[in-house]
Amino acid sequence: MPLGHVVFEPNVQREHVYFPATSIISFSYVLTDGGSAECAVVGNDGLVGVAVLMGGGMMPSRAIVQSEGWAYRLTSRLLQVEFMHDVATRHLLLRYAQALITQIAQTAVCNRHHSIAQRTCRRLLLGLDRGTTNEVTLTHDVLANLLGVSRDGVTKAMGELQRSGIIHYHRGLITVINRADLEARCCECYDVMKRESDRLEGRFADVAGLRGAPRRAPFGKRDFLSHSTPGVSVISESYRGASR
Repeated sequence: MPLGHVVFEPNVQREHVYFPATSIISFSYVLTDGGSAECAVVGNDGLVGVAVLMGGGMMPSRAIVQSEGWAYRLTSRLLQVEFMHDVATRHLLLRYAQALITQIAQTAVCNRHHSIAQRTCRRLLLGLDRGTTNEVTLTHDVLANLLGVSRDGVTKAMGELQRSGIIHYHRGLITVINRADLEARCCECYDVMKRESDRLEGRFADVAGLRGAPRRAPFGKRDFLSHSTPGVSVISESYRGASR
């Protein structure tokens, strides 16, 4: 999943779904005048292509790789079979879909009511949660595009964070030095998203015993797929091993 790779174009039928492992995917809406803004971000917490489970098969957003890495790709049909026939898989994917809806809705509220500085903090925290280190790869231009704001506004916000010793920024690589202070400067939206995701993860643990699934690991780090469908077991085992 190389940086900048377009995974899905708007309103195109999804033939595959992706489970990011080390990559991070951004969903953005692109306007006719070329403007855009991010509505959600997906990493090892979830699934890219959830529309195939809802019956629509496509969405009016663009999915693009914002942090390079790798992911597992399955045919949409294969996941649909598992979704229909495996109860635990269905519960997990539906709860992830709810968490994603919460993220999209909260992002819309955040973009309307909160400052560029607060929104910058929120986006950095979302990137941290889906990565494996304390680093986030984002240039000022890309971050401004994701937030739907001017580059000058992002540069000012990032400069303040760096002067306060919260981050260190150099050539598109953002190193978070003090996460607690970053969270303190963020608006309430990040906390809403995080609490809902954690709550839904806990709800899935309550039904995981239907298959004897391990009661650990968040969305995206669990054995998503059962071994009942030919061709799934190897992917399933590899994904679980990679998460360790």
